[in-house]
Amino acid sequence: MSRSVFQYVLLRAVPRIDRGECVNIGVVLYSQQRDFLDCVVEVDAGRLAALDASVDPDAVRRAAGAFQACCRGEGPSSELSLGQRFGWLTAPRSTVVQAGPVHPGLTDDPGAELARLVDRLVR
Repeated sequence: MSRSVFQYVLLRAVPRIDRGECVNIGVVLYSQQRDFLDCVVEVDAGRLAALDASVDPDAVRRAAGAFQACCRGEGPSSELSLGQRFGWLTAPRSTVVQAGPVHPGLTDDPGAELARLVDRLVR
């Protein structure tokens, strides 16, 4: 199969909205051509504490879990198409977990690309 277009966003933990500092905690990847939407989240408690010692890493994990649930079509998102879910996930928000800007790319394997992006940008 030929290469397919995909879009991805970094998920960022922003423990103190007023300071705007962030730590990358995950990646959401969407490919319309491959009918693929998935999210990987890895929260590093030490990196979060470097920004704000009072941040609760489990609360960040729970907030990021909402992104994962939406990718899987759980809850209210079950009625949305993958593209609509990706649009909702990438909408600006002022919460502890935020999506960065949308980036495009080409891939033969969206799942492998997601793993590569997590290795490169989150770990």
